[in-house]
Amino acid sequence: MAATQIDLLNIDSGLVVAPAGCGKTQLIVDAIAGHTDSRPILILTHTNAGVAALRSRMRAAGVKSSSFRLATIDGWAIKLLSTFPERSAVTAEILNTRPDYLKIRELTLTLLKSGHIDDVVVSSYSRILVDEYQDCSIRQHAIVYFASKLIPTCVLGDNMQAIFGFGNDPLASWDDHVQKNFPIVGELNRPWRWINADTEELGEWLLGVRRALARDEQIDIREAPEQLTWIQLDGTQGDHEKRLRAASVRPSQRSGCTLIIGESTSPNSQRRFASQIPGAVTVEAVDLRDLVTFARTLDLSSSDLVEKIITFAKSLMTNVGAAHFLQRLNSLKSGRARNGPNENEAAALTLIESPTYANLADLLVTLNKSSEVRVYRPAVLRSCLQALQKCDSDCSLSFYDAAVQAREENRVIGRTLPRKAVGSTLLLKGLEADIVVILDADMLNARNLYVALTRGCKQVFVCSRSPLLGI
Repeated sequence: MAATQIDLLNIDSGLVVAPAGCGKTQLIVDAIAGHTDSRPILILTHTNAGVAALRSRMRAAGVKSSSFRLATIDGWAIKLLSTFPERSAVTAEILNTRPDYLKIRELTLTLLKSGHIDDVVVSSYSRILVDEYQDCSIRQHAIVYFASKLIPTCVLGDNMQAIFGFGNDPLASWDDHVQKNFPIVGELNRPWRWINADTEELGEWLLGVRRALARDEQIDIREAPEQLTWIQLDGTQGDHEKRLRAASVRPSQRSGCTLIIGESTSPNSQRRFASQIPGAVTVEAVDLRDLVTFARTLDLSSSDLVEKIITFAKSLMTNVGAAHFLQRLNSLKSGRARNGPNENEAAALTLIESPTYANLADLLVTLNKSSEVRVYRPAVLRSCLQALQKCDSDCSLSFYDAAVQAREENRVIGRTLPRKAVGSTLLLKGLEADIVVILDADMLNARNLYVALTRGCKQVFVCSRSPLLGI
């Protein structure tokens, strides 16, 4: 079925193949806008960020909120279990602050297979649409499959963008699970992201790249349109400067943004680049592991409290000058300093005299206000300050528990795209920008390479030793 003929409301059970940037979200919006049934359409996706993005598009298109219900697959599973706690045998421990998602999926699957809530599902929704289906785990796919036995279900996705992993709940097989249960009923084939950016040639080339990579063939980026620039690396120290220059290119419009894709296995490398590129910030993993680790080990009564705070601040901000800062504090405390404390040092001395969460927050805020300091991990700092505020207002709350709460709140809110973001393909998947810079394209397999290349609609900069990519 041609893309222009695809009507999601006329598909009882099937898969729409949706390459990157080919209008999948608009197809969903158009379907909801044309929905007339009194029962809403259930739209499922995988991340809270995806939910927020879809909701924003619905709102912008003027779609009535009564026409749809929007949730993550796991979020919908939790809702079902919470609504039928006795039938599902769910416990409070499974649905606590850190949900056991594997158990949640298993219990939801059992509940759907039992037939106990068939009438509820049928009376609640007219049909189901599932976005980004390539990211479904085996158990998530099973949940959707058994729901599809009750009401019409269409799934949308692209196997070439399947780069997530779920550990003990691996991705569903595209051939053995997805296409076996949801046969292909159409494929989107117009690169609207690039058409709308007046770079249709680049978009068509990327569709060709997708086909080649799907056949396990290498691509030659020297054959790309002029919007793609190859930055040839040679393995010397000069490579770093080449990458920095590429990442410093500014979009032609003030409102434009840039995505900088670094090495997926090295978050420290991504952060180093973010600290060295003017205006760049990191896109953080939703688990905010560094914040949670910091919160778990922090002790207000420890003798090295300020040292730990400054070390943590150094991992979030540029030009903290940790060694000199701590040396100055020792001089000030001993009375050997010739000059009095500056604002940052005064805040640190106050924390030493009165080690409270409020004073700890004041030190971080004061450091952030320094003219020479730039925060390149704002999501971590923001969540940290939220956690400290929670602890200050509720003395029964530990900093660790407050940090976990802040992390979960941050997870629900989703990410906002900064002007210049640094991350991995996993973290930047689903986002789009005017410019994408791929710092180590040689390191990417076919799927990660395709995801990386399709993030930018106007300019693509590829840093690699070889022009032949996608092994």
